[in-house]
Amino acid sequence: MDLEKIYENRFASTRVYRNRVWKILCRDFFGRYVKPADAVMDLGCGYGEFINNIQGADKYGMDLNAGVKDMLGDDVTFLAHDCSQRWPLSDQSLDVVFSSNFFEHLPDKEALLETISEIKRCLRPNGRLIAMGPNINRTQGAYWDFWDHHLPLTERSMRELLEVNDFDIELCRRSFMPYTLVDAIQYPEFMIKIYLRLPFCWRFFGKQFLIVATTPGVTEPQHGYS
Repeated sequence: MDLEKIYENRFASTRVYRNRVWKILCRDFFGRYVKPADAVMDLGCGYGEFINNIQGADKYGMDLNAGVKDMLGDDVTFLAHDCSQRWPLSDQSLDVVFSSNFFEHLPDKEALLETISEIKRCLRPNGRLIAMGPNINRTQGAYWDFWDHHLPLTERSMRELLEVNDFDIELCRRSFMPYTLVDAIQYPEFMIKIYLRLPFCWRFFGKQFLIVATTPGVTEPQHGYS
């Protein structure tokens, strides 16, 4: 598919608003999971709303749409790469992998499994995967409103996939953010800030799951005599 044309058709009219929303999300919510000294990958980075607004010492954006490169900050290394193939990064070279509204675009479960394997390989011990995406139990038929959606997921299916791949689940939310900013009401910024501080509201308006998972830490050597 012509990803550049799809992105432009879908997001051009809301690009400025989306960036303002993500600036708030990074500062008021996701920043708690990412340290300024971290090496961070934005998987399926799109126009860079997350990776441009999050703090990090080394920042990467991966996407198959080469046209998004010019939208990324000068401090972001762009990788035009198929995420289900071996990433051009060393083992244990990342502290955080972030992905928003991306996994559902993969063609099948095998591609997702290979992607999770690469995430696990590239994350350091105690590294974090932060993943959010449309929850088909919450969106139902609206899930298929976008031509490039292929893989229906829920927070439970994602949790199971991560657990069998040896991730520890730090946070698992069935509902987090509304489904989409496409053709949606553009709420004032103060309302977004209030929403993030009121998790009980997420169950009513949130259509996307949120999972934070960590890789196993380093086991300390045991000293002493038996």
